[in-house]
Amino acid sequence: MTTRLTWAQILSWRLRRQFVSGAGAENAVAVARRLCGVQSQVTSSARLAVAVRSARPDPEEIDKALWSERTLVKTWIMRGTLHLVPADQLADYCAALSTLRFWEKGSWQRGHGVTTGEIEAIIDAVPRALGERALTREELVDAVVEVTGDAHLRQALTSGWGALLKPLSRLGELCYAPPLDGRVAFTAPRAWVPGWPAGLPPHEEAGPRLVRAFLGAHGPATPEMFDTWLFGGVARKAVLKGWFRDLAPELTEVETDDGMTLTALTEHLDDVAGTAPSAEVHLLPGFDQFVLAAPRGLAPLLPPELRPKVSRQAGWISPVVVHEGRVAGVWEAKGGDITLDLAAPVPQGPLDEAVARMRALLAG
Repeated sequence: MTTRLTWAQILSWRLRRQFVSGAGAENAVAVARRLCGVQSQVTSSARLAVAVRSARPDPEEIDKALWSERTLVKTWIMRGTLHLVPADQLADYCAALSTLRFWEKGSWQRGHGVTTGEIEAIIDAVPRALGERALTREELVDAVVEVTGDAHLRQALTSGWGALLKPLSRLGELCYAPPLDGRVAFTAPRAWVPGWPAGLPPHEEAGPRLVRAFLGAHGPATPEMFDTWLFGGVARKAVLKGWFRDLAPELTEVETDDGMTLTALTEHLDDVAGTAPSAEVHLLPGFDQFVLAAPRGLAPLLPPELRPKVSRQAGWISPVVVHEGRVAGVWEAKGGDITLDLAAPVPQGPLDEAVARMRALLAG
């Protein structure tokens, strides 16, 4: 017998699982672990994403976890974007993502002005250049040019947003280090991450672990939704099917009130089914995982008329107002206050409380 769930139940459950309802996360690492990473393209948004979910928001916590405790790592990972991920899970992300070697495609190489030989030389040279130390981007480029003897790589490595370094992050050979003289710096996970393994785990083991983690916060979902979140929708289909097949004994299919067939972790099924629809109002920052981990076309979460305001040009994801688990508008901090742009009725009392809480977090 098929279990039927409403989107109102699913979205309410996600709010609770993602520490939005209750704001009960113990620390930044707990948030990153549950959310399967916190996008960090915009540092202020990442800090707000953690703070809004924390029982005791601490503005210094992320830096402490990154640079002192080394329990978080910052690197290019899901969809080639910067994320904060728990240090003890980074190897799984790298193992899974390295199944898609996009840098070996001729179209990618031509688009970034390098040949097959040059990208192979970069991938070989960066670990040797870094060794056990941290280098600024400029120092790393100098070291790669010295190791390879190819001065042409200087222009390629210094243009764009680190595109030629992203393959190294997926291969588990590069991550962010503490800034050096105020400049971005890189190091190797083997030199930085406590307990880094001698080799990445097999993707056949890492992939199912990531599926389980994803469904535990962003489920129920489809394999395609997982693919969009992790790879940007271009995963190798055989690999993706294998991960879900291997996890099948832990999964149950459910049907939504609009007729979609989704996959849920069986252990969470009763909890989702017993969840009452949310009446809460929340303000979430830009690039928040509550929105990012779901497809932009998921109308129960993001009404089509709001999509252009939320998912904007150049991949910008706006801060959102969430009511009843659904995006009801967008907001921005302007002139020291919060400006709202609502597309649906939102109860004034809960909205005022959500605005006051966000205003306090922004001030802190």
